[in-house]
Amino acid sequence: MTRPLLMLIAAGGSFALLAGAFVFQAIGYAPCEMCLWQRWPHAAAILIGAIVILGGFTGRVWAYLGALAAAATGILGIYHTGVERDWWEGPTSCTGGGDLGTGADLLSMDGPALVMCDQVAIWIFGLSMASWNAIFSLGFVVIWIMAARRKA
Repeated sequence: MTRPLLMLIAAGGSFALLAGAFVFQAIGYAPCEMCLWQRWPHAAAILIGAIVILGGFTGRVWAYLGALAAAATGILGIYHTGVERDWWEGPTSCTGGGDLGTGADLLSMDGPALVMCDQVAIWIFGLSMASWNAIFSLGFVVIWIMAARRKA
């Protein structure tokens, strides 16, 4: 496979995962704060893929930038998985350790509900969406690196 094709596959994978996340959100699985963090590197990988396709920039640096973006979301996915499985503590802003305000705040019906980062919304074949994100994203890292190592 050529370098541009490998880069397209990896960026397309990020597109598929990000699109899947939006589909799950549309059917009622609201994302937590850490889920949202994992989306940004996918957006960066998609942008890099668009630059490669539309701009014809197929240099190794673009492939390594794509690998960095995929690695970032993969690492975030591993971190999030660890929080979900109580391997380590997560950020207090979304794991129940944060400031809850006053009793009146707890009774308020205004604003969106806080989605906890340490609670799994859905298990798919025994893994959370954060775990699947980590697995696929680390696979995309391999593809991006394969693209970088290809001769132009």
